[in-house]
Amino acid sequence: MNVRKLCTLALLTAAALVIFVAEAQIPPIIAVPGVKLGLSNIIVLLTMYIYGRREGTVVLGLKIVLGSIFAGQLMSFFYSAAGGLLCLGVMSLLKGMLTEKQIWATSAFGAAAHNIGQLIVAIAILGTDKLVWYLPVLLASGIITGLFTGLCAQITLPRLRRAMKL
Repeated sequence: MNVRKLCTLALLTAAALVIFVAEAQIPPIIAVPGVKLGLSNIIVLLTMYIYGRREGTVVLGLKIVLGSIFAGQLMSFFYSAAGGLLCLGVMSLLKGMLTEKQIWATSAFGAAAHNIGQLIVAIAILGTDKLVWYLPVLLASGIITGLFTGLCAQITLPRLRRAMKL
């Protein structure tokens, strides 16, 4: 790995971390627990499309670990890790099948997978499968927020490539 790539990945990780921690401090926009925009996923998407899946995984992993520590919400680590890894897996599969003009779709499916991962962890931690009723609400919010973050990444990607001279 060259120095330029390492520095760029460090900046992308820092950006994702700052957005993650800042978003954790914002009160919920709607009164539905667990619903947030997931703006730091824009950075993970950009990393995946510029550098690849492995680098996207590193940025996501560091964001989750450090974000959970800095936000002071260590319990959220389990939810973020399960959701993030499932999201990344889905987005990695779709990245190979969809074009860069369809990042919005990749993100929407990834966000839905993220919510499914979080729900699985919640069911495991709380020991009840009654939380499954919450899935439609989480999927709807995940798809909407995933579309938004995906569109942001899709608009940003060509500009970032030009700025980075890639």
